[in-house]
Amino acid sequence: MLNIPTQTFPAPGSQQRVAPSGQSGRNKVALKPGHSLMDWIRFSKSGKDLTGLRGRLIEVTKEELQKHNTRDDCWTCIRGMVYNVTPYMDYHPGGEEELMKAAGMDGTDLFDQVHRWVNYESMLKECLVGRMATITTKAAMPPPSATGLAPPQLLAPPQDKDSRPRYDWFQTDVAVHLVVYAKRKIPSSGCTIVDLKGGVLRLEVLLGKMSYMIHLSLADEVEGNLEANTGFSVGKIQVSIRKQAKGKWTSLGQPLESHNTFLRKKDRALYYRDCVLVSKTEVNHNSHVFRLQLPRGTVMHVPVGKHVYLKALIKDTEVVRPYTPVDQSLAAASHNSSQESDLYLMIKVYPDGVFTPHLSSLHIGDCVSVSGPEGTFSLRPLHDVTHLYLLAAGTGFTPMARLIQQALQDDTMRKTKLLCFNRREEDILWRCELDDLAANTDRFQVEYVLSDPCHSWSGRTGRVEESMLEEFLTRPEGSKCYVCVCGPTAFTEITIGLLKQQGFSEEELHAFQG
Repeated sequence: MLNIPTQTFPAPGSQQRVAPSGQSGRNKVALKPGHSLMDWIRFSKSGKDLTGLRGRLIEVTKEELQKHNTRDDCWTCIRGMVYNVTPYMDYHPGGEEELMKAAGMDGTDLFDQVHRWVNYESMLKECLVGRMATITTKAAMPPPSATGLAPPQLLAPPQDKDSRPRYDWFQTDVAVHLVVYAKRKIPSSGCTIVDLKGGVLRLEVLLGKMSYMIHLSLADEVEGNLEANTGFSVGKIQVSIRKQAKGKWTSLGQPLESHNTFLRKKDRALYYRDCVLVSKTEVNHNSHVFRLQLPRGTVMHVPVGKHVYLKALIKDTEVVRPYTPVDQSLAAASHNSSQESDLYLMIKVYPDGVFTPHLSSLHIGDCVSVSGPEGTFSLRPLHDVTHLYLLAAGTGFTPMARLIQQALQDDTMRKTKLLCFNRREEDILWRCELDDLAANTDRFQVEYVLSDPCHSWSGRTGRVEESMLEEFLTRPEGSKCYVCVCGPTAFTEITIGLLKQQGFSEEELHAFQG
């Protein structure tokens, strides 16, 4: 029997929501009627033989894989598993041209460049041909680990031992305290995520592109709540947990998988926790703020500009989508929200979609699986910036909401301007809050652009174009400017192109992927 990998995707280094400046996401194409994701789910569950092998799983050699490289006979390999993607051609949002780039070959790198967040194992499980044949070579076997756990396969580049984070612990009769020494300042884009469940402690410290993890089965029973404190400037994290019974522990506990590892963040598998839906607040006619409560024993703050993944099983298929948290309102200061234990997600519900109708159907008290923070955005480029320009289309507004709050707390930021693109006036998100904020501070300005306005609309109309950006984005003498863009892929690509034509450099731009 073939051992099919059980690792859940989206993959750990996903950039579905946030991408480096100038990089575009996948190029979506218009699909034929009846070829949506839901249609694919129905088709793949129809019982038809999608592999051509009548249910057999085979071992595929490199030579055999290379034979299947045409539009009508297309196999590809992702992470050692081979799929017949021929039936999926007409359902692929990126079009057959993108799929054909990996025809008859290992498509893992191509997949990771654009789709790391996609749960391909679930979507293509009916297309699974088998496993790639491995070529065995003689090699020296590493000595067994002291804990009996297999060492992680995806290790960080070799590092100076003294620069690697470490941990220690101490205790009193009533509590146990775990201390992590990062040996560096914890960046603004970094954070600490702690999950305590069933006596198992999982602590992950995000340090830029790196991730340090503690994963232990604790030595004795503890209370469900915990306290976590992070000293960003000194690079120290302390987690305190109350014991259920007084006494001394002889050890902190037994190490579990990936314990005491320091890896590239993109090589770390995502971890999901079940959050409870506690409220749904209407924003406009098709958007709501979903308030999700973290489980007892979890401490997690999502840094500004980062996103999380929501995961759900829909018609026996695991579907995953990225969303960027907002604060409870624009009036909520970011430093207060860092103490907030709930997540607020502003989500537009698409009636013909797959994931958002499922979310909309949830009742108060239902659970949603939520990942930790992901994305590459950092506040570091905003250091000494005097003028911040935000260009958002539709729900591309969501990462901008907390950026606005962050900018208004920074005394060096003289001006923050938001240009919101929508179809109609009723589609504008948090318009009243934005208008109130602009009315109460001259450091913030907002303008709206509608592509399908009513007759009474007196504001800007049309779509993003050169003259509009030239008028909106001014460069006062002696200023330092930065521009963030978020929206559908086409909007982002056009906007970034226009900004570069106007002389904005890569270092002055950031494109969030929509």
